[in-house]
Amino acid sequence: MAGTDDAVGDDDALYVLTAVLLTPAQFPSVLGDDFPAACASLGLEAYTQGYGLVLGQDGKGARWTVVVDDVSLVAVAIASWDCGMEYDLSPSDRSVVTALPGWPLAVATSAPGLPAPHDPDEEDGGGAPLTPPDTDAWGPAQRRLGADAVALQWATWRQQVADSVTFVQPDAPEEERAEPHEGVRRVLKEARGYVDDAPPIGRVRSGFAPDGARMLRADGPGWSLVARTDDIAFVLMDEEPGEVLPVGRGPELPGLLAALESMAVHPS
Repeated sequence: MAGTDDAVGDDDALYVLTAVLLTPAQFPSVLGDDFPAACASLGLEAYTQGYGLVLGQDGKGARWTVVVDDVSLVAVAIASWDCGMEYDLSPSDRSVVTALPGWPLAVATSAPGLPAPHDPDEEDGGGAPLTPPDTDAWGPAQRRLGADAVALQWATWRQQVADSVTFVQPDAPEEERAEPHEGVRRVLKEARGYVDDAPPIGRVRSGFAPDGARMLRADGPGWSLVARTDDIAFVLMDEEPGEVLPVGRGPELPGLLAALESMAVHPS
């Protein structure tokens, strides 16, 4: 696909490698706790209709991220690729919002017949290239990636805790608590606060789950929560490197999950 005058030259094709959605309901959570934060990491306005991010290489092998406003086209391409079907993603020039040097996400593939992926020259890129967030050490980006993995592999995580892990029960009566996790209690309190004081859009998202349930994802300063509306929850925190803490259903969690589901952003 052709680029834009201020970035990829008109006579320089972009060889598309992959694409992702950047919408309030679906965005790479590694970029931020919510949709506005993810947009800000790319220098984009938090346009509520969202964007598609097309990642590829130009004829010299340089990395580019082309931002388009034709979200439906990008969504169809992603769905086709997920089904193993070929799809030529070629947004029109009119849909291109901007072209940014570099990639904001790690991409394992490269275009055949081109030099290895590299950042454009500074004069070509017009600014510092995008780079994926550092996930070598535990921090917000890795915590959010961990929550993504729990949501994608829910059955595996759920089975692991079915018989061998003691659930955190932060809403149990005081006399029944066996050293309840204070951090988890704080996270659930902050999540309850979202019901009365709406957070930035995308902090609470709802996705498909089997048997009529929903998969909930909520993020906040230093924490991520993943839950099925008909089951338990898992909490990850910046202050607990590598830990995935299961939260038992108990008497209060169902009501919290129902309230979060009612306010969550759903994919269109």
